[in-house]
Amino acid sequence: MTTTLRPSGPLQQGADGARARHYDVCDNGRPVGSVAISTDDAFGPTAGVLRSLTVEESRRRRGRGVIAALAAEEVLRGWGCTRVRVEVPADNDPARRLAAALGYTERSRNMVKDLGPDTAPLPAGLTSRDMSEEEFAAWRQDAVRTYAQSWIDRGVEPEQARLKSETDHAAHLPDGLATEGMRFRVLLMAGEVVGHVWVALREQEPGGTAGFVFDVEVREEHRGRGHGRALMLLAEDITRAWRVDRLGLHVFASNTPALRLYESLGYTTTRYNLAKAL
Repeated sequence: MTTTLRPSGPLQQGADGARARHYDVCDNGRPVGSVAISTDDAFGPTAGVLRSLTVEESRRRRGRGVIAALAAEEVLRGWGCTRVRVEVPADNDPARRLAAALGYTERSRNMVKDLGPDTAPLPAGLTSRDMSEEEFAAWRQDAVRTYAQSWIDRGVEPEQARLKSETDHAAHLPDGLATEGMRFRVLLMAGEVVGHVWVALREQEPGGTAGFVFDVEVREEHRGRGHGRALMLLAEDITRAWRVDRLGLHVFASNTPALRLYESLGYTTTRYNLAKAL
């Protein structure tokens, strides 16, 4: 048995070094599956993505998937990529086992909650209001820096992390605080701001819409008092006000307190985001 990759389409090239290509996975020259790889729009041309890998059912469990993935990684190295990531649905255990065998580790996960109709009042002593323009300007300056640092802390190269942060914030907030489908709320205790939450209305695959928490933070001196839970319940009420019954979020795997909070609130994992150095 000889497993190889054979291009099944032309190399697609875009601005700033972006590349993408599809391959057949071949067994002694006969196609038995497919692989799709690309550079990563979010992190730049030195980061790669293993977008898909399939092998025919009758040809599985013989190492072909491992060989195909390693060959795809070698192509990405040839493109100058230093890291590669893959997204795995939470219910795809074989894909998660394959990724683990190849040395991928969980970097983050996506979670979602189906919302009921009942709102949850804020605990006594807490109120909320819209974020002001002045507060937003200060938040945005700090958010671009801290979001980039959060990726650097997880092994992403500084230039890739900076590009990811700047690109994400520019794409999601083209009109700043006035961007349609975005809400920023601050949480107050006795008139003092103790935290904030940023919630967006997003298209949801394969259709419909859902709320999404892009940022939630309790100021350091006010942590450990249940304010994070209050902010998440506030995000759920914002989503209900849009007449939407699902709320999603993204959380880093190393953020154990946040994971425990979300699980206690009824959020379930829908996708694991895995990565490895090349």
